[in-house]
Amino acid sequence: MTAPPPRHARIAGLDGLRALAVGLVVVYHLFPGSWVSSGFVGVDVFFVISGFLITTLLLRERARDGRIALRRFWARRARRLLPALAAVVLVCASLAWVVGGDVLVGMGPQVAGAATFSYNWVSMADGASYFSSADPEIFRNLWSLAVEEQFYVLWPLLLPLFLLLRGRVLRAGAAAILAAASAAWAVTSVAGGADITRVYFGTDTHAFGLLAGVALAFGMHGLVVRRASVAGVGPAWGLVIGTAALGGLVVTAVVGGGVALGGDGTTFPLSSIVASGLTVVAIAVAAWPASWFGRALEIRPLRWVGERSYGIYLWHWPLVVLATAGATGASADISVPVLLGIAVLIATLLAAALSYRFIEQPVRRAGFRGAARGLRRALTARPSRRLAAFGALALALAAVGGTTAAVAAAPDETSSQAAVDAGRDALAGAGSPADRTPPTGPATTPSPTAGPGDRTRPPAPAPVDGSTVSAVGDSVMLASAPGLLEELPGIQVDAEVSRSLWAGTRIIEDLAAAGTLREFVVVALGTNGPVDAEALQRIVDAAGSERYVILVNAFAPRDWIPGVNSGLASFAAGRPRVIVADWAGAVENRTDLLAGDRIHPGAAGGRLFATTVESAIERVATRRATAEWAAARAQEGLLDVLTPAGGSGEAPGPSDQ
Repeated sequence: MTAPPPRHARIAGLDGLRALAVGLVVVYHLFPGSWVSSGFVGVDVFFVISGFLITTLLLRERARDGRIALRRFWARRARRLLPALAAVVLVCASLAWVVGGDVLVGMGPQVAGAATFSYNWVSMADGASYFSSADPEIFRNLWSLAVEEQFYVLWPLLLPLFLLLRGRVLRAGAAAILAAASAAWAVTSVAGGADITRVYFGTDTHAFGLLAGVALAFGMHGLVVRRASVAGVGPAWGLVIGTAALGGLVVTAVVGGGVALGGDGTTFPLSSIVASGLTVVAIAVAAWPASWFGRALEIRPLRWVGERSYGIYLWHWPLVVLATAGATGASADISVPVLLGIAVLIATLLAAALSYRFIEQPVRRAGFRGAARGLRRALTARPSRRLAAFGALALALAAVGGTTAAVAAAPDETSSQAAVDAGRDALAGAGSPADRTPPTGPATTPSPTAGPGDRTRPPAPAPVDGSTVSAVGDSVMLASAPGLLEELPGIQVDAEVSRSLWAGTRIIEDLAAAGTLREFVVVALGTNGPVDAEALQRIVDAAGSERYVILVNAFAPRDWIPGVNSGLASFAAGRPRVIVADWAGAVENRTDLLAGDRIHPGAAGGRLFATTVESAIERVATRRATAEWAAARAQEGLLDVLTPAGGSGEAPGPSDQ
């Protein structure tokens, strides 16, 4: 993400740290569910490097020239960042147009955010989520580039204010105070219930890494020199401390910060704060004159990856989103097959290497005008060069056209959002839940009794009428509402997005208290978190002895789903008036009926959900009819015993038994 300085200003170890940072992020994204559960902290490593490197370069320029040439600084940043960014956006937007579907959603704002380095704020305004699988933003990773670019624009303007302070200690202290303030703001915001994505994407709440790097640059100004110009070998203690800091970074990426402040369980911002602190230690040790640790980070493989880390970071996420959508139809946040992840990794390294060699380096060395002149010369050079130049120009024009088509063809919402909206519209058209509720207590489905000719077997239950069913659920039930209304006309449905089991419990208790809870109570609330036996028991208690409870199990690419389903099955066991509707089993081999998030059913999936619920209700009705038939037969047997044939009232003899 950050550009290495010119060779005469190289700082030992930064490329190696970049390689580690991009490795953590790539593994986190290409292999979701792997051991790197908090690999997003690699971005915080990049942030600290950026703050340290940019401040160091600006301080060197001022010490050398007596001033900072802002236009030259910003031009260097543009030459370093824009060519690779333009290539990624144009190529991947064109590929998204070919793939189609959910990956096109929001393409216009995404391209605009990338072009203006405001992606983090544009994405927040659009309601996207970094930690959600429902929003397959193809350029989501550009949020961090936007934060860095905003820093590159503002920091050179603010630096003179810090230089008014005398001495590097005061300057470093002022920057450290600002870093601590940003970190504290992030912690209190998340702990106070703020949207986790707003805090994660926010320049104000995620500036602590950049500012920590600034503080380190102030503190080390005048100490950081070229490693090659320092005689001798650095102390061994530096190698030990630096290695421990790297180990701590890996541990943080694996286990996070140890405490989850966000409601979704993510360990941000604590994990990012810890990672930023460890990165400060690693940079300080690596950049110290004659550091063994800095030399160790300069080995060729790490240097190669570090020099191309910007391109690797840019390419990996759009490619895995496109590849996963094209191969499985799902979001890369949900699941990336291992072989597909490996293929995307290879494609990422290849794309980054080509971009570095043929796009980034020529513009960086010659500038935009120089690169344009070189292209013009190639168009009139020998046939082989001319053919290559025409091919490159044709590809560029095709990418521009493909991006334009992608923006024009982008749908307004994802397939999952469309499914939820369709369910909400269906319920609105059918009236409010109160409008569909009988005015009296629970209705009862007639249970037929055996006639004279069928006393030897249980009768078939009467068909279930939707007017006897109350259903309370989350967004899966909401998306299935059209199917429920079709299969069970008159059903009472109360479903909403992100509803928890406890919220549903209160709704059912309120319906029971109002006398509007119907005979069959359907509950589908396992998608958004683990179930609790106490909450389930409250539902059963509210239903009372005259109603039946149907618990719909869950299907979603979430780690808590197996526990939800086993918990529902265990709770239903031994409770004759509770049964499980096996939605997970019904849809497991029919994921083509689900939206791109592999959670919400489309139209056909909603009908499957409805038939699954209807089948479970019919099983309950069959169980009730069988129990009533058995009770009736037992009563008849008792009367036969008490009343002998002929009605004499005498006890029957052996021949009568």
